[in-house]
Amino acid sequence: MSKIFIINGHQPYPFSKGELNAAFIDRAETFFADQGHEVRMTHVAEDYNAEQEVANHQWADIVLMQFPVNWMGVSWSFKKYMDDVYSAGMDGRLCAGDGRTTEAPKANYGMGGTLTGTSYMISATLNAPAEAFNDPSEPFFEGMSLDDLLRPVHLNAKFFGMKPLPSFAAFDVMKNPEIENDFKRFDAHLADVFAKEPAHV
Repeated sequence: MSKIFIINGHQPYPFSKGELNAAFIDRAETFFADQGHEVRMTHVAEDYNAEQEVANHQWADIVLMQFPVNWMGVSWSFKKYMDDVYSAGMDGRLCAGDGRTTEAPKANYGMGGTLTGTSYMISATLNAPAEAFNDPSEPFFEGMSLDDLLRPVHLNAKFFGMKPLPSFAAFDVMKNPEIENDFKRFDAHLADVFAKEPAHV
């Protein structure tokens, strides 16, 4: 069975307390536990120990990042978590340098990751509707996909050698929510991804 590390990247605000992201995490935890996988969880807005978080990444076969998209990226507390934890792990535990060598100082930047046996999945909640993406006629994203928008998150994971699994998103969650349908899609997404990639993705 796999070892699953779930990161709750929500930062509570008066208008967004985090119930939806917590609900997705609860569903994921139940899904993995029912399959016999071992699960660890961290909430970035609460106290955490950077050394333990590095160890959690080393331990995990799969890292699930659940977060709301705040101002086109992760919340400030999730960014702080990345700064704290990822920087601590640059001693060889998460990456061995940035991938370059003295023999080839201009080549292979970003390819020094040591979590090459680890996969990750992004699950995001957004105010933007799904129709805002993948459509060149929409003036804001201009044809970008969700994964295009979240490219920095993907690149951070790639820097440590992790491999991506298909992303999930719940769109338009503030103005036109379809929460029950989002839950059904999320359950189906997990079942589909992890049926294809059972233990040790």
